[in-house]
Amino acid sequence: MIVVATEDFELYHEAVSALRDRGTTFTTVQPGEPLPEGTTVVLTGPDDDLSPVDLAGPGDRPSPPEIVRVDPGNVRRGIEEALSILRGGAGRTVIGIDSGPRPGVAVLSGKTVTAAFSVPIDEVVDLVADELSDVADPLVRVGDGDRLKSARIVNELAELEGVEVELVDETGTTPALGAGARGGSDVLAAVNIALRPGEPVSGREIEPTPGELERIKTTSRERSAGDRTIDEELARRVADGELTIDEALQLHRERDGSGP
Repeated sequence: MIVVATEDFELYHEAVSALRDRGTTFTTVQPGEPLPEGTTVVLTGPDDDLSPVDLAGPGDRPSPPEIVRVDPGNVRRGIEEALSILRGGAGRTVIGIDSGPRPGVAVLSGKTVTAAFSVPIDEVVDLVADELSDVADPLVRVGDGDRLKSARIVNELAELEGVEVELVDETGTTPALGAGARGGSDVLAAVNIALRPGEPVSGREIEPTPGELERIKTTSRERSAGDRTIDEELARRVADGELTIDEALQLHRERDGSGP
């Protein structure tokens, strides 16, 4: 069990909120109070003074609890360290990405999901960089269901230092949602992708098919409410990840002089 013991109110609030968000069993004590039986990890602040007496408590323990001193500016890192200790230190951080229309992103430590997101494709790699900013030896697994989007994500991930990337066959990773369930399938797929071994990649070159280019053009027409359809050159730039649909539409308007 994790115990939060700090006199820093802001740190206390953020740590408790983060642990609750993860559904983690924990309790709190004031520094200096005996720790409850079953304490495995103590989360405390850099300025809190914990003595050996503070680590005493009822019952016999095979070993003293671990102390994790949490930087108030990076509470999440302290939470991850505590969770890793609870798991015996065997939890590698793996991020799974479902490369659908709105990619799902799942962050796992070992087999425990620690965070999940559904974001626009433009935000995926920045999100991954933020999540891995203080993580050693991370692994990112990208589903190959959407060839063009997965290629774009893989190529942008290649710009991150120290991040291993795998391309995963995502067949069967998207679950069927039960009656009354709405949304979330992309995130659940991302979890399954994170748990499935893939092939290491450092980049991915994809030549868009005529059908893929046509779908991009159709999307541009739908996005502009039937006002216009981008040409093949702009569609290729969208397929390569150089432009978004909205940016391509804007260029198309500027080219024919129809304004911003």
